[in-house]
Amino acid sequence: MITSCLFFKLFTLKYFISVILEILMLKNILAMPLHFKCRSPLYPRSTVQRFPVPDDKVAWNTEFIEYKPPTYTSPSIQGQPWADPEIGSANFSPKWNSLDGKVNRESYMGLYNIVNGYPLNPVGRTGICGRGVLGRWGPNHAADPVVTRWKHTEKDINKKPILQFIAIKRRDTGEWALPGGMVDPGEKVAATAIREFQEEALNSLEASECEKQMRKEKFDNFFSNGIEIYSGYVDDPRNTDNAWMETVAYNFHDEDGSIVSSLNLQAGDDAVGVQWVDITSDINLYASHKDIVNRVLSKHMS
Repeated sequence: MITSCLFFKLFTLKYFISVILEILMLKNILAMPLHFKCRSPLYPRSTVQRFPVPDDKVAWNTEFIEYKPPTYTSPSIQGQPWADPEIGSANFSPKWNSLDGKVNRESYMGLYNIVNGYPLNPVGRTGICGRGVLGRWGPNHAADPVVTRWKHTEKDINKKPILQFIAIKRRDTGEWALPGGMVDPGEKVAATAIREFQEEALNSLEASECEKQMRKEKFDNFFSNGIEIYSGYVDDPRNTDNAWMETVAYNFHDEDGSIVSSLNLQAGDDAVGVQWVDITSDINLYASHKDIVNRVLSKHMS
């Protein structure tokens, strides 16, 4: 009798916890705005047209009988060491929603659904299946550094200073963006943010060992004090129904500008330009980067 009672209590508690987790996950997804940039008609770096998805048909739980998206995985990622094989391939049994060896297949959005062996974008339909140009099925994890300073001029003495951040111009789209990039398997996200900033905004890949050591001594302390600003889904034009971008963004702020003023900005890796950019209401950036930058601005203006 005691054993049966204990079993019932444990079962009830487990059920209660599972219900609460499902509710929290549902609230997280419902609170998320629609994605727009990953529903643009033409998929990036291709001639593939997305199936049109109206705003009211984005959610998976909304019936959309006519939905017949094309399937596209770029030939450029086939066989790459950083990319997954095709689902169904021999020796490929991904562990969804978990750490799969050194590959993180967990989502900041909570548990994502697997349908017919394929992960589903947690925000909803994008008009295209497959991986597109993304390497991983499911979440593709990135890190984005937001390096900021105050812009002071004589004309602004009686006005609020303007917050600036370092932006790079992307080689693939020509848009201004945060100098971030993909997290390598087993790499700490904060380390990725610093590495990508140095590669794209300081061209560290072309720097000599002496230059790298000088930078390390000068900026190590600055880059060790980043503050996490955002972690979650990114409305990236590369997203598909089965592969999507997520990021963690860190703010590295120099209050008096004495440290970052000595940074020798030089575009490298995937960037064709780099500069300080004023954070204004009409700023236009790649993917969801404007939302991230606005979070940083709100933090420093509060």
